[in-house]
Amino acid sequence: MTIEITDSNIETFLQKDKPLIIDFGAEWCSPCRTLAPIVEKLAAEYEGRINVGTCDVEDNNALATRYAIRNVPTLLFIRNGEVMERYVGVTSAETLHEKFEALLQ
Repeated sequence: MTIEITDSNIETFLQKDKPLIIDFGAEWCSPCRTLAPIVEKLAAEYEGRINVGTCDVEDNNALATRYAIRNVPTLLFIRNGEVMERYVGVTSAETLHEKFEALLQ
């Protein structure tokens, strides 16, 4: 299950001891709608080990600016408050599974 990440609650999740993945998107974005079910499925698979959240760039400009989100969908892989990897665009469940695993290393 994904959580909603906003300008006001991001710090809460950055300070947790679990890695965080943020899926930046927008309602009008067709590729975002394609990626969303893949991210949702992986969020359920990794529940308890990785916090997985979504962030609507239209509603959270400060957060999108903070992380220099220029295109959607963009996935940020964060560990200990530091961005470890950035992935832009749609990809397969297999590729994302590998990236989720790498974040746990």
